[in-house]
Amino acid sequence: MSAADDPLDDVLIGGREKRDIVIVEHDPAWAVRFERERARIVAALGDRALAVEHIGSTSVPGLAAKPIVDIDLTVADPADEDAYVPDLEAAGYVLRVREPGHRMLRTPERDVHLHVCAPGSEWERHHLVFRDWLRTHPDDRRRYQDVKRELAAREWDDMNDYADAKDDVVADIMGRATAPRAPGMGG
Repeated sequence: MSAADDPLDDVLIGGREKRDIVIVEHDPAWAVRFERERARIVAALGDRALAVEHIGSTSVPGLAAKPIVDIDLTVADPADEDAYVPDLEAAGYVLRVREPGHRMLRTPERDVHLHVCAPGSEWERHHLVFRDWLRTHPDDRRRYQDVKRELAAREWDDMNDYADAKDDVVADIMGRATAPRAPGMGG
C-alpha cells in the first residue's frame, strides 16, 4: 500500500506521527489526572457530557501502560462537532481523529486522549466491558500487559500500528468478557 492509499489519511488530522511506545508501571496518579480532566470536560460541556469514563490501561489498577490517560466522553451525536468540539478546544483539547461514530481529541502534550462516542455505541460498550473485565480478571490483565510490553519493544511507524497489533489478544479477551455464562457462574 502506498502512502497515498493509507486509510488513516482519511481520519487522522495532521497525518501519522512516529512516537516511541513506552510502557511504565501503573501509576495511581493516573486516576487523579482523570478526575481533573473529567472536571475540565464537564465544565466545558455541562449536561452535553452524557458520560465521562476513565478507560484504557491507565484505568486498570495494576496494569502497566503508556502514560496516556484515555477517556470516553459520551455525547448525543459525535458527528455534530459544532455541539461540543469548539468548547473542548477552548478548554485546551485538540481534535486529532475524525471517523464515523468516533472523534478523538487530545491535550497538546499528548498525555490525554479524549474519545467521543454516542450513547450505547459499540465504541462505548467495548471500552467499558474491556476495562471492567481487566479490573477483575488478573490472568487476562497479565496476558494483556505481557503482549503490550512485547509489542512496545518493536519499532512502529505510528501509534495506531501498535494499537492494531493488539487486536488479536483484545478480541480473545473480549470473547471471554462477553461470553454468556451459566447461571451461578459469575464473571
